Amino acid sequence: MDPHSAASVYEQNTFESAPPLKIVHMMYEGALRFLDQAVQFDPQTQPTEFNDRLSQADAVVSELRLSLAPEHAPDIAEHLNALYLFVEGQIREAFLERTAEPIPAARDILETLLEGWREIQLEGEEPQAGN
Repeated sequence: MDPHSAASVYEQNTFESAPPLKIVHMMYEGALRFLDQAVQFDPQTQPTEFNDRLSQADAVVSELRLSLAPEHAPDIAEHLNALYLFVEGQIREAFLERTAEPIPAARDILETLLEGWREIQLEGEEPQAGN
């Protein structure tokens, strides 16, 4: 079996069998990683690589936005939707202007949201014996 194929199967199985909160974390981490990779490329001399990473980040953020469930918490969903739209707008601006300047603002929002999700996870965990 091709090692790259085996790694892909392992990653897919890990993602598919992860609890929902872990999947959310993985999505945020992926979007952040793609944005970090995008800024490593010069959008003027390496537009393909720059745009590919932005596209990947945008796809993750779009999926996060589309998976919102306003029926469970309408106010939270509305605020998250606005933040995701802002991030998507920053990514779109980076595409159109061929500049990495909007990326830090998008990254800051995603990092803050990821920290919030981590706090939610910590609050939901039960203390271990002896702690």
